[in-house]
Amino acid sequence: MTIEQWNDLPGGFHPASAMDFLPKPQMRDLQFRRLTAVVQRAFDNVGLFRSRMKERGLSPADIRSLNDIVKLPFSQKTDLRDTYPFGLFASPMSEIVRLHASSGTTGKPIVVSYTKEDIEVWASVMVRTFAACGLHRGDIIQNAYGYGLFTGGLGAHYGAEALGATVIPISGGNSDRQIMVMKDFGVTAICSTPSYFIHLIERAGEMGIDMHDLPLRAGIFGAEPWTEQMRKHIEAGSGIKAYDIYGLSEIIGPGVASEAEGQDGLFIFEDHFYPEIVDPQTGEPLPEGEEGELVLTTLSKRAMPVIRYRTHDITAFLSGPSKCGRTLRRIRRIGRRSDDMFIIRGVNVFPSQIEAALLSVEGTLPHYQIILTRDKGLDQVEVQVEVTAEIFSDKVKAMEQVQGKLAHAVERTLGIRVKIRLVEPHTIERSQGKAKRVIDKRNM
Repeated sequence: MTIEQWNDLPGGFHPASAMDFLPKPQMRDLQFRRLTAVVQRAFDNVGLFRSRMKERGLSPADIRSLNDIVKLPFSQKTDLRDTYPFGLFASPMSEIVRLHASSGTTGKPIVVSYTKEDIEVWASVMVRTFAACGLHRGDIIQNAYGYGLFTGGLGAHYGAEALGATVIPISGGNSDRQIMVMKDFGVTAICSTPSYFIHLIERAGEMGIDMHDLPLRAGIFGAEPWTEQMRKHIEAGSGIKAYDIYGLSEIIGPGVASEAEGQDGLFIFEDHFYPEIVDPQTGEPLPEGEEGELVLTTLSKRAMPVIRYRTHDITAFLSGPSKCGRTLRRIRRIGRRSDDMFIIRGVNVFPSQIEAALLSVEGTLPHYQIILTRDKGLDQVEVQVEVTAEIFSDKVKAMEQVQGKLAHAVERTLGIRVKIRLVEPHTIERSQGKAKRVIDKRNM
């Protein structure tokens, strides 16, 4: 980047964000050089990748352009479980400085690894994330993502420190203390799941604290899908700007993509993570702007390079210039996953569709649960949704009106009727991490 280009960047620019504004031809050249290097590294050091390449009659020399990425085999989460714990590592343990793992609630956990260079990349993309959201040196960031084997806590922590901000490593849980620290320490930004922050807004109100009166101005929210309606609820209830970030442990953790202050899509840090959108059924690449499954390739990961990883997250590339001038590719916010879908009476249903419908009705709280059951061989859906205390304590007729509006909103969205049950505030268990929206009792 030339001095003239550097000086033309927007105000508040952080030096680590230089790559966010790289001209596209230079970005494509960098991506190709990194792609060929990572394919060679994986071929030389990862047995599963090498055998799949050979099955296709491919060698690293066959990757002669970025377009040739489609020749490479896909990878998926089962590959990490099948090679548990260290079968996909491309670096010897003597070079591995960090291990993280998933909870393993559905079988063997997935294990991911980092070299010293990988940790530095991770910190740099998180600096770019925070900078894109308008944070800077002098901010006080309360990090309520979980620490430990989960990647969220330490991923955000290292990036916030590298940004020059003051970091409060509070982790999740203990909501009263979270609110006390937020108030007493003059916190200006918080990192958490959006569902947990909604719980904090609610709990602060019970403690007589209005978040509008705090210096808090930004929330960096990720680790679960959330809708635009949820964003509006958060911003109205707290007075902050709510930013969506995206990441996954298999790729690096948080720091794969982030919104910027314009809130006009998520920018993928594509100098490190090459994105594709493919048809979820066929795996074929889709035209620009068409909705499909996001596939990611790590371009700089040394410890565990991941080639064409099927995320199951559904999104689309956004075209046209961004509000902030960043030249990185943008994707639409991810509201659903292909493996979150359930089928009711032949209709594909995603929890995010139900959430959007519920929050379109006044008096509905952003706490809901979808209960799936089976009666006489037929699948049934019940949506339990909290309403305000005023509505719940009102006359039966008023309750029935709200229930009817919710049922109509969901039917209009899905094309089928589902049972709506109104419950009083605090009935649905609050999450201190990722919210559990769907309870499937069909095989219980």
